[in-house]
Amino acid sequence: MPAISKDLVNHLNISENDAGQRLDNFLFKVLKGVPKSHVLRIIRAGEVRLNKKRCKPSDRIETGDILRIPPVRTAEKQVRPAQTVPAREFDMVYEDDAMLVINKPSGVAVHGGSGVSFGVIEQIRRARPEARYLELAHRLDKDTSGLLMIAKKRSALVKLHEAIRNDHPKKVYLALGVGRLPNDKCHVKLPLFKYTGAQGEKMVRVSEDGQSAHTILRVLNRFSGATLHQIGLSELTLVEATLKTGRTHQIRVHMQSQHCPIAGDERYGDYQANKRLQKLGLKRMFLHAAELHLNHPLSGEKLLLKAELPKELQQFLMLLGKAETESC
Repeated sequence: MPAISKDLVNHLNISENDAGQRLDNFLFKVLKGVPKSHVLRIIRAGEVRLNKKRCKPSDRIETGDILRIPPVRTAEKQVRPAQTVPAREFDMVYEDDAMLVINKPSGVAVHGGSGVSFGVIEQIRRARPEARYLELAHRLDKDTSGLLMIAKKRSALVKLHEAIRNDHPKKVYLALGVGRLPNDKCHVKLPLFKYTGAQGEKMVRVSEDGQSAHTILRVLNRFSGATLHQIGLSELTLVEATLKTGRTHQIRVHMQSQHCPIAGDERYGDYQANKRLQKLGLKRMFLHAAELHLNHPLSGEKLLLKAELPKELQQFLMLLGKAETESC
């Protein structure tokens, strides 16, 4: 992303990595701290010029375009000093010139914002100051671990976004549910509606007004017995969840809708059950992005990428399995 001065007229040459974007979206990124309403105002007033001509917010910028940006001011406000972003490389599953795929740990946001100073993408950028382009191709919830795709070229990002819009790649998760799924395999096809919760948090619920959503749940194992009964739980169900669509919080809400919410899920889960599971050692949400089946965004090569279940979740399953054996 080009560096600009907000006190001077800037003339930017659009690079290949920035080409193809809407003008307004590009300016929202380069004019961080400037209200979006003001950015739109200076475009419509003709103060922003694309190749010396007036332009619209929806115009697409292309390689070699020259963009004139007038001086702008950010609103004066009292803020805390920015927290230094630590450089960090994550467990790498795949990397080439076009993209990289990491195994994201639980508890780390994918990007800064909403009270989070920095996330995965900021830390990787800090660790790779020579990288000209690094952008998230999709999102994982902060408490979800597993496979996360990052584009190293804009052309790769565009192709990955196109694939995601068409409900590709195939994404397979592992989740532990609190309760019992009656069938060993089921298709959950319930529309999901996004809304804002009482505390301003992002929430999702099943609603006819929502977007279509489809999750395939396949039971891998069932746990019950004395150890669970001692903490007031009757059964846990380990499932493989395959996304046929990619909606926000889709697996979490679809599992909840089947009366089998994800263990450790603080937003959609069972509060009392989560407290009891903490006594057995489960300190996080049991949801892990385990597999990605995709065509490479540039070469078209078929890729199958896997991320092993984190050790703390493996150990928890071993504990449950041992308890099952002892109760027989």
